[in-house]
Amino acid sequence: MSKVYPRNFSHIGISVPDLDKAVEFYTQVMGWYLIMKPTEITEDDSAIGEMCTDVFGPGWGSFRIAHLSTGDRVGVELFQFRDQQNPENNFEYWKTGVFHFCVQDPDVEGLAERIVAAGGKARMEKPRYYYPGKKPYRMIYMEDPFGNIVEIYSHSYELIYSEGAY
Repeated sequence: MSKVYPRNFSHIGISVPDLDKAVEFYTQVMGWYLIMKPTEITEDDSAIGEMCTDVFGPGWGSFRIAHLSTGDRVGVELFQFRDQQNPENNFEYWKTGVFHFCVQDPDVEGLAERIVAAGGKARMEKPRYYYPGKKPYRMIYMEDPFGNIVEIYSHSYELIYSEGAY
């Protein structure tokens, strides 16, 4: 039996309709590092081709991918699949699966403004405080230009939730 201990977060994969625009957004607005430029992956008998067939099943054809890294070394894989669907409302929080990811920036308002200026949108009118009048911990939900939900925290997850937060 393996030992139970907290695993580190390695990376997240995000689907986007336009890989080049997504790389531009995430490097210029979020400041993430591009560690592998956009690359075409095709369904073939290469190691990566076979791995993708294991995951997606046969017939996936090809996709484009780029690898980025956050300031705290969490990886971000951006995928652009053939025939990618970009739904009008990608915020189906009631369905099983990841419905958002969160970044941390002490300038919550500034990053929210940059996201909107780059074509994203605010999901909330203004940031909310977890401990109004007591602590500066705040958050806001945003949407990137591709419909992915991004939450912004002013402080670390541990600080915000160490006293219950709500």
